[in-house]
Amino acid sequence: MHFSLLQTVDTARQITDSTTAGASTAGAASSSMNLFDLLYNGGIIMIPLGLLFILAVFFFFERWITIRKASRIDHNFMNIIRDNVVSGNISSARALARNTDNPVARMIDKGLQRIGKPIDAIEKSMENIGKLEVYSMEKNLSVLSLVYGIAPMFGFLGTIFGMLQLFYNINATGEFTPAAIAGGIYTKMTTSAAGLIIGLLAYVAYNFLNTQINKTVNKMEVASAEFIDILQEPTK
Repeated sequence: MHFSLLQTVDTARQITDSTTAGASTAGAASSSMNLFDLLYNGGIIMIPLGLLFILAVFFFFERWITIRKASRIDHNFMNIIRDNVVSGNISSARALARNTDNPVARMIDKGLQRIGKPIDAIEKSMENIGKLEVYSMEKNLSVLSLVYGIAPMFGFLGTIFGMLQLFYNINATGEFTPAAIAGGIYTKMTTSAAGLIIGLLAYVAYNFLNTQINKTVNKMEVASAEFIDILQEPTK
């Protein structure tokens, strides 16, 4: 009876010790995989990667706000322009175009200024304004293009430097254990992962903004064609 009781106590102690050891191991693994620790262990190359990420976020939202503002066009705008032009009230049409802040209105205003000249000249003037408006919307998109191009390169460069440092330390200290090698590799691979993620986000943002610009350009082309049709309608 006494022996059975001691055996039970020993078994319970072993279970408790194994549970504690497992919890400690899990806690150590969780601590070792902390995101901020990984980023910190990525080394100095994480600084330019962080700057590239900040640039991508800033210029994405800056361009997105600008493009959204440019794409907001009142559905009745062209109807009002048509009524004024057909009735010969060009001054009211120009006042409406000047007081409307979007690329379509500025393009129509340029066409209104050229009324009385040949249709080809009017179309050319509006086309020139349209090109300037598109250029204005595309401004700073090259920053996103730069980020998605060079962020992965910075990441790979950081990993290469990290691996060189790891093997230099192994050669200097003679410590060639699996734990040391694995720990050095997974922390140095952080720069590659960060560079790829930043590059992917910048690529998606760049293409998203380009899609929004194309939608706005399509609206401008529709408005331009409609305005030319209005000019060829008989006046009242």
